[in-house]
This record gives sequence, structure tokens and C-alpha cells, in this order.
Amino acid sequence: MSDVARYEYFLFLLLVILALERLARRLALPPAAAFILGGTGLALLPGTPELTLDPDLVMVVFLPPLLMSSAWFTAWHEFRRNLRGILALAVGTTLFTTLAVGIAARLAVPSLPWAVCFTLGAIVSPPDAVAAEAAMERLNLPGRITSLLLGESLLNDATGLVLFRFALAAALTGLFDPMAAVGAFCLVSVGGVAIGVVLGWGGLFLIRRLRDSDLIITATVLLAAASYIGADRLHVSGVLATVTTGLMLGWNQHADFSAGTRVRAQAFWKVMVFLLQSVLFILIGLSLRGVLHRLEGTADLLHRLVIPIAAILATMIVSRFVWLFGTDAVRAVLRRWWPRKFATPSLPETIVMAWSGMRGVVTLAAALSLPEALPGRDLALCCAFAAILVTVLLQGITLEPLVRALKLTDDDAARIQSDENAAWVRVAEAQLRTIEQASRQPDGTERHPRLLEQYRHRLRVTREYAQDMPIHRPEEIAHYQAVLAAIQAARAEILASYHHGQIHDHVLREMEQDLDMQEIAAETRL
Repeated sequence: MSDVARYEYFLFLLLVILALERLARRLALPPAAAFILGGTGLALLPGTPELTLDPDLVMVVFLPPLLMSSAWFTAWHEFRRNLRGILALAVGTTLFTTLAVGIAARLAVPSLPWAVCFTLGAIVSPPDAVAAEAAMERLNLPGRITSLLLGESLLNDATGLVLFRFALAAALTGLFDPMAAVGAFCLVSVGGVAIGVVLGWGGLFLIRRLRDSDLIITATVLLAAASYIGADRLHVSGVLATVTTGLMLGWNQHADFSAGTRVRAQAFWKVMVFLLQSVLFILIGLSLRGVLHRLEGTADLLHRLVIPIAAILATMIVSRFVWLFGTDAVRAVLRRWWPRKFATPSLPETIVMAWSGMRGVVTLAAALSLPEALPGRDLALCCAFAAILVTVLLQGITLEPLVRALKLTDDDAARIQSDENAAWVRVAEAQLRTIEQASRQPDGTERHPRLLEQYRHRLRVTREYAQDMPIHRPEEIAHYQAVLAAIQAARAEILASYHHGQIHDHVLREMEQDLDMQEIAAETRL
């Protein structure tokens, strides 16, 4: 396939993505499931070109921006508050799943060396950040669960990839030193965080001096790639480096980015993440052709792989339940002595978190990077693809009904709304104090009487709304609906003036941008 043909095929995939996204919304399916099914369907069509995925290229192209975006928009306080639970999931669950799957693989296929079995365990152990984020967007889960699952997805790839590297090295050389592996794991993790901190501070130093929104957004993309590639070249965790850089940018964006830059950056990253996620899941589905091609003519082998694959996938799913319920039991015991430090375990929350372990790009890329001569490579490829299909399709589709059946809702919503109302009151008070100081003249008269009246009215309305939101909410809705109607009238007038040649293109763009910001603010309040 020529480069032009590849580009044309990529454009065709974008068209397929639009159709599948629309179909997923109509059928209430998770978009990731629709994309994988669509890619799988394309792979099975006669005449579909076979795409050979370079696992290293997939990791470098897709992981850095996706990890950067997830870290950038992470709720920092929730992440820090739940860091202990996140680490227990990201490290503990991944290690336990690797061990359990390795033992299951050995029991299912006794001829496989132990190192190969644990390599297979490391491949399927880490849930995927992309799949987790795609699933969380559709669910109204309690903030703690969302923070734990998204935090786990940010950090567990590092654990899984490090375990994969050590297990694969042991499988190829026959040598494994547990103490050396633990030391190397700590070095790789700490080194990745250190690289992320250095590049984060360096990037912020540069961004503060760029000032132009286009250059700043471009710099954030480069920082994502530089963090991952730089850490990887230094043989430390590129995942942790990228996540650390993203957390630092997200924490400092409120002070170091202008309002225009933040709005443009959020729009840019939202579209970029959508395209990368969509293309990635389509490519996962298309990779089925390559897997089938490798197993062509080995129907007996495939038949003999069905039982081992089923056993491995069952172990992979069950081990997550075992770990989470086990940690809950430990917390329940510890709570007897330290009730303030350990919250009461919630059965519905644990079930949802245990059922949220979707696999994705890291699992596929790790399996594709296995050497051709490695024993059990066909089993690893089939297990990786089956793990992605089963978890994204089965768990991804059933997760929302499960949440509804368990009646698990966001209990923090009322508290968050109350905090928001109180914050708006403080904001209105601060603005009024500033306007009063700016308006008062030495002779006692007011320089900005109308502006002062406007901000006093805003404070009064904000206080009334905060005290009894249910009564005032209908009035607020009616208010912003009227504002939106006025904005649409203004937009129609501007367009009519433009079409009659009464205003310049530059004037149209400036006025339209101002109306767009007003519309965004009104729609946000609605």
C-alpha cells in the first residue's frame, strides 16, 4: 500500500468513526465497543488491506497525548486524597493479576515455562487508561470511584509494562533475580516521576514566556511526547513521566494560562483525544486480521487454545474481584482500631470497581512486541485480543446497567452543588468590594454608579440562590433561556449585516467570538 493509499484509507476510517459514533449513541452502546466491533467487521471483509501495527510506534503516537490529557484534567485534590487507594489498585491489583494469570497459564499449558506464563500475566494485567476514560464519561459515579478508577488507569500501565519487561527478559535469558527486579522497579518508577517533574517545570517556564495561545498548545503536545520519549530513552517509566508532567500542567494552568488559551486548549485536546481514542479502537479491531493470518492453517492449534484462553480470561477477571474484596476485608479489620483512617467498605462500589477493568492498547502493543521465537506467542496474541474484546464489549456494555441495578449514584453531587453556591457568593462579594473601591471618588461621589448597581444586584441574587436553590432554579433557567434567545437574535443581526456587506469579515469574527463566549457561559449555567 502506497503512502497516498494509506492516507486515503485513514480518511475512510474517519468516516467510519463518524458513522460508528452516531450508531453507538442511538443504540446506547459504549463508543469503544462500537469502534472495536466496527474495526473487527472491517478486518473480516474481503479486500480489506492488512495493517501491520508497530507496537513501539503505537505506544509513542497514542499513549503520550492520551495520558497527558487524562492527567491534565484530573481532579487534583481527589487524586491526592485517594492516592493510597489508587496505588493499591495500580500496583497491588496489577501484581496480583500477573501472579494469578501466570499460575493459571501454567496449569492450563504445563509445557509453558514459568517466565513465559508471567509474561502473559503482565500483558493482560493492566486495565487501560483509554478504555477507562471512555467508560467513565457515560456514568454518573461517586467522585471517589471515578477518582480511583481514573487514577489507577494513569499509573497501572507503568506497573504492567515494567513487569512485562522483567518477565520477558527472564523468558529469553532464563535468569531472574527478585531483589534486582524490585530495585529496578523502584528505580524506573522514581526516575519516571523525576523526569516528569523536570520537564514539567521546564515546560511551565517556557509556557509563561510564550503568551501566544497557538504556541502554548503546541508546546503542551511537545511536552507530552518529550516526557514519554525522553524517559523511555533513559530507561525509566515514560508513562509516569508523562502523567507527572500532565499533572503539573493541569495544576498550574489556572494561574499560568490566559482564559483564551484555556478555552482553546480544552477544545483542541477534546477533539484530539476523541480522534486518537476512536482510531485506536478501530485499529485494535482491524488487528484481528493480522492475528488470524498468523494462525492460518492452525485450526487444531486454535482449538487447543480455546480452553487455556477461557481459563486465563476467567482468572484475569476473578483475580480483580479477589484483590478488591480482600483489601476491603483488611480495611474492615483495620477500621476496628483506626476508625477515622479507614472508611467503611461499600459492596456496590467494590463490585463496580471490580467490573471496570477494561483492557486496551497497552495489552495489544505488549503482545505484538513479543519475539517470534518466544514459546507460547500465539497463545499470548490470542489472549491479548480476547481480553480486549471480552472486557470492552462485555464489561463496557454491562457496566452502566450494573451501576443502575446497584443504585450507585453520585452522593457527592449535593455537597459539590453547595460548595459551588458558596464559592459564587464569595466571588460576588470579592467583585463587589473591588468595584466599590474603584468607583468611590475622593469627594464621595461614585465614578461607576451603574456598574456598582450591577454588582450589588449580582451579589443579592447569588445569595438568594445559594440559600434556596430549588425555588430560584426555575427563574435561573428562564433567565438564561432569555439570554440565549437574545444571543441568537444578535447573531442573526450580525450575519444579516455581513451578508449585506455592511461589516468586514474581521468585525464578524470578533463579534461572533464575543457572542460565542456569552453563549458558552449561558449554556454552562443551564
